[in-house]
Amino acid sequence: MADYLINVFLDDAKIQKLEAAGLAANIKTVEGKKAIQVEMSAKDQKKLVKGFTDLTFDATNACVLPAEATEKLFNIVCDMKTLDVMKFAIMKLYSPLAGKAPRSAMR
Repeated sequence: MADYLINVFLDDAKIQKLEAAGLAANIKTVEGKKAIQVEMSAKDQKKLVKGFTDLTFDATNACVLPAEATEKLFNIVCDMKTLDVMKFAIMKLYSPLAGKAPRSAMR
């Protein structure tokens, strides 16, 4: 079991994409809606919280990313045909320099 989860809620089009990628067996019902859950480590969770400061986790240590990040993550899952994508996806979702001034502006 993972330390944390990202819930990606699905509409009919996303369900079809998952079926085409061979991932239909991973669809679960979360909060009464169809979803996939992408597992992540505590280290990945810390990075996401830095990148998305308003990110909140429920009692099951699950969260929902903002819409744009959710879409990126979903596309990575479909392209890689696995839910085990956080090692790769964290580079696309987390920008360690986001919100920091360029060094030249700090002088």
